[in-house]
Amino acid sequence: MAGGTATVMGVGGALGLIPSASAATVPNLMSLNGTQRKVVVLGGGISGLTTAYELTRAGYDVTVLEASHRCGGRVMTVRNGDLIDEIGNPQVCKFDAEPHMYFNCGAARIPSQHKHVLHYCRELGVELEIFINENKHALVHDPDLNGGKPMRNLDISTNLKGFMGELMHKGFTEAELDMPFTDEEAEKMLQVINAFGDLSSEGKYSGSFRAGYLSGGYLDHSVQKEMIDVRDLLKANFFMLRQTFLENEGETAPMLMQPVGGMDNIIKGFVRKLPGKIHYHAMVAGVHDHGDRVEIAYDQNGQRHKIEADYVFNCIPSHLMVGIDNNLPDDYINAMKGIRRGEAYKGAFQMKRRFWEDQDIYGGITWTNQDIRQIWYPFHGLMKPKGVVLAAYDYGGGMGFTRMTQEQRIEAMLASGEKVHPEYRDMAEHGITIAWHRMNHMLGCSARWGQMTPEKELNYELLRKPAGRHYFIGDQVTRHAAWMQSAILSAHYAMEQLDQRVRAEARA
Repeated sequence: MAGGTATVMGVGGALGLIPSASAATVPNLMSLNGTQRKVVVLGGGISGLTTAYELTRAGYDVTVLEASHRCGGRVMTVRNGDLIDEIGNPQVCKFDAEPHMYFNCGAARIPSQHKHVLHYCRELGVELEIFINENKHALVHDPDLNGGKPMRNLDISTNLKGFMGELMHKGFTEAELDMPFTDEEAEKMLQVINAFGDLSSEGKYSGSFRAGYLSGGYLDHSVQKEMIDVRDLLKANFFMLRQTFLENEGETAPMLMQPVGGMDNIIKGFVRKLPGKIHYHAMVAGVHDHGDRVEIAYDQNGQRHKIEADYVFNCIPSHLMVGIDNNLPDDYINAMKGIRRGEAYKGAFQMKRRFWEDQDIYGGITWTNQDIRQIWYPFHGLMKPKGVVLAAYDYGGGMGFTRMTQEQRIEAMLASGEKVHPEYRDMAEHGITIAWHRMNHMLGCSARWGQMTPEKELNYELLRKPAGRHYFIGDQVTRHAAWMQSAILSAHYAMEQLDQRVRAEARA
């Protein structure tokens, strides 16, 4: 497994595509050398597991209390027989019991610049593979575009670039420029513009072979596809047009990766390093700081338990923590109350046949101006008989689906999917859905701070500091929620504060 990881990351690093995982900094914690210090971690999300792993290595006595039957929080993969613990809508996954038949219900991609996630993948022996996010052969669907018939991303983006390139060429040659160019610079800029739009030497766009061939092109003379009128493309929703351009940039740009066999293999890697330290079905009922120690009450198997620690690290979602009995400072609790719950919904089907591969679609995302928003095609299990397709993903929304019954959700996904692929309904089976606002022990997706007002800035900084012996962690106390990288960095930040405290006590 480590060899597979090294292959992907080593080649990518040599090409300059992946930052070296060794560049990731981890807390340089002072070893306790036998000194007894007890830490309780509340929640087995990735920030909690990172904390438990690093503190255990430094010699701390660590216990993780996890309310669910599993660790990982929003890093969740389901396979045959797995439970989706949604309140009012529990489901058991009925996918075929094959290694490639799985679905990442939450986290699904690792951007190459998230070097701390990659660091732990290397250290924990988690094998990685390339994730195909944008595929120009995938589709774009809008009822107002092309009579409602899906179009290839490639056809839209190629023609839009051509028209935009022609506009830039005209603007560059005719308009007054704020900053004058030399003749050599101007010529080079025109060459760049012409290359961007695949223009003629006169700066005209008349279609492009970049969209593929109407016929021929290999053994016979190639025939170019007809140019698409930009006015026809502009009938599409702006969001649809945006996706043909921007999905290849930022954090969703190449390279993206995922663990082979499912995102939760990262969680399993941490869990393997913490034998006997994780207590499942342990729901925290109280957190009280007594000055010299912290007392945590929790319910497990119908019984109330208590555990004392020197310090507590807490990744329980803030909207749940404020309802748990505690003696944290009032301003600290009020700061937690200011964080809103994020919304997200996902759904998936097992498909009886990989029909999309017959259409030259191997991985990637189809965008649609429907409530399902996206269809993801699996790149793993290529050319096998079956595959699992993401049938809906509404991040930042999804409450419409959340309020539906399971039967209504399945029908809505089928009805939307068959507008993109006519065979969709006949091919789909064993549908599952995940409404994060109703997922047990979560009741929400990534935290939402909203626009950072001066008051929110103060609350944010307050929560990043310890309240007595209590440290708050998770992507909910980061500027960039919803990523594993953020959650890991929040854990590192809190552990560094603890380490400074322990070092100061050792010097006293």
